[in-house]
Amino acid sequence: MNLTPYIIFNGNCEEALNFYAKCLDGEIKELMRFEGSPAADMAVDKQQVMHAIFVAKGIMIMASDSGQGAPTEVDGGKVHLSINFGTAEEQEKVFNALKEGGRETMPLNDTFWGARFGMLTDKFGINWMFNYDKQG
Repeated sequence: MNLTPYIIFNGNCEEALNFYAKCLDGEIKELMRFEGSPAADMAVDKQQVMHAIFVAKGIMIMASDSGQGAPTEVDGGKVHLSINFGTAEEQEKVFNALKEGGRETMPLNDTFWGARFGMLTDKFGINWMFNYDKQG
């Protein structure tokens, strides 16, 4: 079995994935637009993303724009994407990059369970958790 997050954006999917590519040193592996697809009528803007795949080291996310008549929730709600890091330096670099234009909900700090941990909501409304298990 495999679990892959699928994020629905409100017309800014491509912008978000380009931001994630920069922050996470990743790339958009696949990007299909509504234009020219059987689902073309689902979007007011045919250039919006019908389906995309983003990958970075140890990460795969699928994404699309919401399309016409779809829910337009902008708060990530109860779901958080959690990233585990091999170094505190890498954790801080990615945390600070994803924080740009977003909201830090818990600064990176040492925890009682022996990790360095923090959380934020990025500028696209996606919740992230950052964990680095310190070597002891």
